[in-house]
Amino acid sequence: MLIGLEVSDDAAVYQLDEHTALVQTVDFFPPIVDDPYSFGAIAAANALSDVYAMGGRPILALAIAAFPEDLDPAITAAILQGGADKVAEAGAVVAGGHTVVDREPKYGLCVTGLVDPARVTAKAGARPGDVLLLTKPLGTGLVTTAAKRGAVVEAHLAAATASMLRLNRRAAELVAEVAVHAATDITGFGLLGHAAELARHSGVGLRVDSAALPLLPGALAYARAAIAPGGLGRNRRYLEADGYVRYHGEIEEALRLLLFDPQTSGGLLFAVAPTVAEEVLRRFAAAGEPCWPIGEVVAGAGIEVR
Repeated sequence: MLIGLEVSDDAAVYQLDEHTALVQTVDFFPPIVDDPYSFGAIAAANALSDVYAMGGRPILALAIAAFPEDLDPAITAAILQGGADKVAEAGAVVAGGHTVVDREPKYGLCVTGLVDPARVTAKAGARPGDVLLLTKPLGTGLVTTAAKRGAVVEAHLAAATASMLRLNRRAAELVAEVAVHAATDITGFGLLGHAAELARHSGVGLRVDSAALPLLPGALAYARAAIAPGGLGRNRRYLEADGYVRYHGEIEEALRLLLFDPQTSGGLLFAVAPTVAEEVLRRFAAAGEPCWPIGEVVAGAGIEVR
C-alpha cells in the first residue's frame, strides 16, 4: 500500500509490481442539476477526477446508485447512461455496480485506475517557490445553488454544467511527462480546502492571488447576492479557525466566498517549479486547454490570500 488511510489523499494507491500500481477511489452524491443524463455524467466525471489527480488512467468503474421505488424508469436509465457514456469517454468501462432503494436519488462510481508507482502525483511534495496552476474556473456551488433557488441565469447554469461535464483527462495527459511536485483536484472542500491539504501534507505555506482566480460566469454576482451553499460556510469556518487562512489587503467579501465554494467536478491543482510552469502553460495553450497560475508555494504554514 503506497497511499492509504494514513494520509487523506485523493485516492488509494496499491503497488502490484515495479511498474504498475492500482488507483482506487469512490464518490457519489444526490442530483446537482435537474437533467438526469447530465447528473449521471457529472457524477461520473467527479469520481473519475480522483484518479487523474493521482496521475492515473481509469480502466474500470462500478456504479453505486440509490433510487426511489416510484422513480420513472426512464429517469433511472438516463442517469445510468450519462455515467456510462462519461466513463467510456475516459477510456474505461462500467462493469457492474449495486443499487439500493432510497427516497433521494444518488449516483456515483467506484473507479479503478492504473499508474506507474514512480509517477504518482500525491498531495505531498510541494516545495517553496513552486507555482500553483488551476485547470478549471471556480463557482459551481454558487451557480447550482442559484439554480435550486430559481435565481439562476440559464447561460450561467449552462456554463457551469459544461465545466462539470468536462473530464480532467486532457489536463492530466498534458502534465504526464513533466515533473509535478504535488497535485489534487478541487471538489467539496473548495479551492482553499483542498489547497490546504496539499500544503499541510507538504509542510509548506501557500500564497494565493485572488485577482488571478478564474471564475465561472455569474459566480461573483451570486456571491454578492449571498446565494451560497451551506457547505461553503462550513469550509470557511474550518479554514479560518486559528488564522490558518490570512488575508492581505482589501479583498471583496464575495471573492472570499468563492475561495471556499464547494466544487463539483472541479479542476486539478498542480504545484510545479517555475520553469516547469512555463512549459505546462505552453502545452495547455497549444492544446486549447485552460490553465491559470493562481499563486505560489512558500516556506512556513497557512494560506495567505492577496
